[in-house]
Amino acid sequence: MNRRQFLRSLAGAFAAASLGAAAFYSFFTRGASKELDSGLNTASPGPSGTPASAPAGPGKLLASFWLLSDLHVTPYDSGTSDKLKKALTDLVKPEHPGDALILGGDLTEYGSDNDYKQLKSVLSGFKLPPLYANMGNHDYYDIWIDGKGSFATETQPNGKTDAQSRQRFQAFMKTERPYGKFEAGGIPVFLLSQEAYVQERPEVGEGAWYSDAQLAWLKTELAKLEKHLPVLVMIHQPLPQEGSDGGTHRVIRANELRAILAPYPNVFVFSGHTHRDFTANHYTRHATFHWFSNSTIGRSRSKVLSQGMYIQVYEHEVRVRGREFSNAGWIGAADWTVPLKKSAD
Repeated sequence: MNRRQFLRSLAGAFAAASLGAAAFYSFFTRGASKELDSGLNTASPGPSGTPASAPAGPGKLLASFWLLSDLHVTPYDSGTSDKLKKALTDLVKPEHPGDALILGGDLTEYGSDNDYKQLKSVLSGFKLPPLYANMGNHDYYDIWIDGKGSFATETQPNGKTDAQSRQRFQAFMKTERPYGKFEAGGIPVFLLSQEAYVQERPEVGEGAWYSDAQLAWLKTELAKLEKHLPVLVMIHQPLPQEGSDGGTHRVIRANELRAILAPYPNVFVFSGHTHRDFTANHYTRHATFHWFSNSTIGRSRSKVLSQGMYIQVYEHEVRVRGREFSNAGWIGAADWTVPLKKSAD
């Protein structure tokens, strides 16, 4: 897709926004959902998601994580903040503690100073576990906004840069770069972020472009780990079909990413972006790793639903559960248990 085609498509999406938020997001993410459906296996595990070869017990719990994707917080839509507050009220309950809270991209609607101020205001109202995040495409959207606060596709980038968006995210998260790594309970978690948007690279569209430096860093850091250690990798856009690289709405350098992850048998990749409620096709064995597609906090296609993931890493298995925050309940169709491979396997 060239620059003119991309702008025409995005302008159409902005026009759709006048029909309402639900219509806008149905239009805007339809390419991402179609790609996800084609990339995930049509046959998902059963209600428990537990393969027949699972070990007798999970063993010791090593670490637990909350993963919230697609918050889309902005002061111009109070509903996004309200949904996030409800989710945070639920996840801080002592009965399901987390060693970390991960925000899986699209923290904000436009990536503006006002958006981040609103997000900070919401988060500051709660006593949360350590907070980590990666960037999504919406966190670069400030380039579409002119000095009057209006969408102005014809004057993009409106005197702004992708670099400013990255700097704003990094300042908010207090990091030196948009990607990074942390550990909890000895479990490494990698946070991959797209490093360019259409101001710097018009060809990426809404896709996730990872630099040579980021991919080399990931390869080096993985090589330092025990090979069979469980590893969590957070991305925002979904993967394209196996064997192919992606474009808009997908991971662009997907084959290189798969090659880097291939030597490690217990890798779990988590994506967001598609705004799909937890029904079918949210887990697959993709290439050499396990791939989970998260739902959304702030922009569900249903105006009511607001969903996230609870990830528990045990000695012998990893359990991933979907949580519905609008009613503070677990989602039966989103409950997967995956045994870990051991060095003798």
